Amino acid sequence: MAESMQGLRRTCRCAEVTENMIGNTVTLMGWVQKSRNKGGIVFVDLRDRSGLMQIIFENGPIDSEGFARAASLRSEFVIAVTGVVQKRAGAVNEKLATGTIEVQANDLRILSEAETPPFPIEENSKTRDEVRLKNRYLDLRRPDLQRNLMLRSKVAHLTREFFYNEGFLEIETPMLGKSTPEGARDYLVPSRVHPGSFYALPQSPQLFKQLLMCSGYDRYIQIARCFRDEDLRADRQPEFTQIDMELSFVDVEDVLDVNERYLKYLFKEALGVEVQTPFRRMPWQEAMDRFGSDKPDLRFGMELVDVSDVVRDTDFVVFKNALEKRDGSVRGINAKGQGGMGRKKIDKLVEFAKGCGAGGLAYIALQEDGTRKSSFAKFFTDEQMQKLTDAMQGEPGDLLLFAADRNKIVWNVLGALRLQFAETLGLLDPQNYQFVWITDFPLLEWSDEEERFVAMHHPFTMPQDEDWKNIDADPGSVRAKAYDIVLNGNEIGGGSVRIHQNDIQEKMFEVLGFSKEEAYEQFSFLLNAFKYGVPPHAGLAYGLDRLVMLMAGADSIRDVIAFPKVKDASCLMTEAPAPVAEKQLEELGIAVAEEEAAE
Repeated sequence: MAESMQGLRRTCRCAEVTENMIGNTVTLMGWVQKSRNKGGIVFVDLRDRSGLMQIIFENGPIDSEGFARAASLRSEFVIAVTGVVQKRAGAVNEKLATGTIEVQANDLRILSEAETPPFPIEENSKTRDEVRLKNRYLDLRRPDLQRNLMLRSKVAHLTREFFYNEGFLEIETPMLGKSTPEGARDYLVPSRVHPGSFYALPQSPQLFKQLLMCSGYDRYIQIARCFRDEDLRADRQPEFTQIDMELSFVDVEDVLDVNERYLKYLFKEALGVEVQTPFRRMPWQEAMDRFGSDKPDLRFGMELVDVSDVVRDTDFVVFKNALEKRDGSVRGINAKGQGGMGRKKIDKLVEFAKGCGAGGLAYIALQEDGTRKSSFAKFFTDEQMQKLTDAMQGEPGDLLLFAADRNKIVWNVLGALRLQFAETLGLLDPQNYQFVWITDFPLLEWSDEEERFVAMHHPFTMPQDEDWKNIDADPGSVRAKAYDIVLNGNEIGGGSVRIHQNDIQEKMFEVLGFSKEEAYEQFSFLLNAFKYGVPPHAGLAYGLDRLVMLMAGADSIRDVIAFPKVKDASCLMTEAPAPVAEKQLEELGIAVAEEEAAE
């Protein structure tokens, strides 16, 4: 039966008890992790967010009624224990911070009983995600998840502390805004007061933080909630958090400098890790050519090699066709030491490549005895084959893999294969933090679907000064004053210098297919603000969830978010989204169309 804690006050958390407190009386409160009844003595591992403490119940120090209650304890009972800290009488547990001490209980109160949970409350649970997320309130009791959320809290605190000391102002921006084009689908909120009209939840505070620069708040910071209605994956959620900032009277170097100092401070204070600055910098084109990705993982090699010129005059039709395409190339990677891979595994790599958009995958397996196995050897002379092997720096025991198509597909395929090999071969040390700035992104990219140029970042990104002259003749060649910060193959933040001149902004809208009238209809509040004196400004936003995921060594951002959604953007615990009462819909002037039954 549950008891009151009246008259009791917790003196500290479990893992805050130290050897210096031996002989002191403490009162601890928490959950029963494990109970072991040895007849005349009951051992209980008591758990709270700080860790575990072993509690000893024996007749004598605790009365017979208290001992009987101790014998009834089960997993996840909530208890309060008062007792004396003492040296462990039994074996020391070196895995615990409190492994050399225990508490000899003289009083016990059962504050709440518990049913048997549907899965064990333990680290690195093997229970299916669906079960854990349905019972997230239990899942969140696991020590590894609690450490993750405590780290997240610390990151938020340190972030505010750093930027406050740098002169940034924390300012909130609206959650209910206007839906604007360019970007992912908005989450829409109907207005009861304005029937037929909708607010949009913010995909980012982008326009508002630029308006704050127009208003003279020259250093803004916000830990902002953002929303995007897009397909989910391991590192994406419909609602997420950004560390959002904007600065006035700055250029690229100023933004990079303050953020390198921020990350150095954050990793030192949160993890005790010394981050070396300045960070590496790599132009977008170089990153794509060398790593097949604009978020390259620099913890290992296996770089892409362009062999287009080497194979240009061969008779292999797959290579020849690729080189006849616009932006076509033939590139390869060298999987060192994998030349003995069996045909079935190679076939799986081919299927993997097809899943990434390729028509297939060509290979040369260099055997330890100096012989070669290749999927295209009959189309090459021995001299051509040797020349290609040399270009790839192939040695006996290596596996050379080639993709041939348009650059976009080749980069995608080999970049993904490179990461798959690294994971299989154990090359990804999560505590080897490799930062790199990716710079000089294209300002625009061609959309085959929309048959027009679209902004690679957003339509307010400043072009490189020396490239702007090409905006009419060759829009795809114009580079942006944009930059991403990448950590271990993950983009953790990105930003740009913003356009602050009306003529450039209007031209940008024109290139993106907006008439002047359409641009003002969608972005009038920003463009009107630009008429009254706007400072040069730039910004950057981090994905807080992804940053904490990497710092925690977690596999998914769901492990650093208290109540995440699953892949269909639903919450298994609360069963959101859910239908609402007809009266609520009537007030909003909304009718829900019933789906036609499938024939």
